[in-house]
Amino acid sequence: MALIVQKYGGTSMGTPERIKNVARRIAKFQAQGHQVVVVVSAMSGETNRLIGLAKEIQAQPDPRELDVVVSTGEQVTIGLLCMALINMGLKARSYTGPQVRILTDSSFTKARILKIDEDRMRKDLEEGSVVVVAGFQGVDDAGNLTTLGRGGSDTTGVALAAALRADECQIYTDVDGVYTTDPRIVPEARKLDTITFEEMLEMASLGSKVLQIRSVEFAGKYKVRLRVLSSFQDEGEGTLITFEDDIKMEQPIISGIAFNRDEAKLTVLGVPDRPGIAYQILGPIADANIDVDMIIQNVSHDGTTDFSFTVPRGEHDRALGILEGVKAHVGARELRGDRSMAKVSVVGVGMRSHVGIASKMFRTLAEEGINIQMISTSEIKISVAIDEKYLELAVRVLHKAFELDQVPA
Repeated sequence: MALIVQKYGGTSMGTPERIKNVARRIAKFQAQGHQVVVVVSAMSGETNRLIGLAKEIQAQPDPRELDVVVSTGEQVTIGLLCMALINMGLKARSYTGPQVRILTDSSFTKARILKIDEDRMRKDLEEGSVVVVAGFQGVDDAGNLTTLGRGGSDTTGVALAAALRADECQIYTDVDGVYTTDPRIVPEARKLDTITFEEMLEMASLGSKVLQIRSVEFAGKYKVRLRVLSSFQDEGEGTLITFEDDIKMEQPIISGIAFNRDEAKLTVLGVPDRPGIAYQILGPIADANIDVDMIIQNVSHDGTTDFSFTVPRGEHDRALGILEGVKAHVGARELRGDRSMAKVSVVGVGMRSHVGIASKMFRTLAEEGINIQMISTSEIKISVAIDEKYLELAVRVLHKAFELDQVPA
């Protein structure tokens, strides 16, 4: 008998019939003797609908009240799923985040989990009930309802698995696992049986939408076994996200190609080349809570240099406005912005023990006439910024060059 936490996303809960299918899947696990805790998202599209309603009332919705509104989506699905389970003759009990007491900080719309009280859930499990918990939400010390940000139900699922010391956390979604890249761009993309937490963390941070990055961070921190499965297929083992030490055989050099279309580049030209200039440029950007990704500074020429960095595309205009004020302060010559950027990354723990990955990546792109504008690296990834119009071509040729369509020997 195992204790399993299962998380079902919005598409899995999208209609009453799909909710009944989820209930049947849960019933199978319980019939095998497992204790089951289920975390659910709102029905597909519901959170967007609720945000839209809020914006019809208030153009910039008050964060505290917005959390009150959007958290109702999950309250509907936990009740409906419990009804479906009860209708099948199972014992089931639903809980909102505050009822479980998922304690968070007070950062409305993007709260972080601080502590979980698992006593009620354990009591219900011992009595043979399926515990159904609303994802994406919690409560702060003052009793305010909070939400964890988009995709936060994944984090709820992993956090409950950590608190309950579950044997496995299963994330059910509309794909049957983690692929070497997006199969919609590369039909030959291959489902991975296993991937390390480090690789999954990089893939999530670089644009892979399978798992929310905070959920992967949480799972890695608390050593939660994580598995990605399809809620629309009864067969298959999905992809197990595990630790490098667990894998006895040698890993392939590259595990996947990640990409992100949501990039914009900003360049400050003719900046005086002196100590502290990078801080003078990026400090105001950081103060505005804008994430900076890649950074490059050219070699000094005649006492000046050019400084470029990338930000999320949606922050382009705001960041450019901030730089207008910075320009005069630092004595820069000109500002330029480019919204048409994309980022492509190769990821793999095998890079630690193999050389030549970067040169192979750069050569492959050069052969297709794709110009690299910026580069960033870590121990297990290489990312390049390119013109967005070349994104899909870059993903396809890199996937082929690193033979990711081939099953490792």
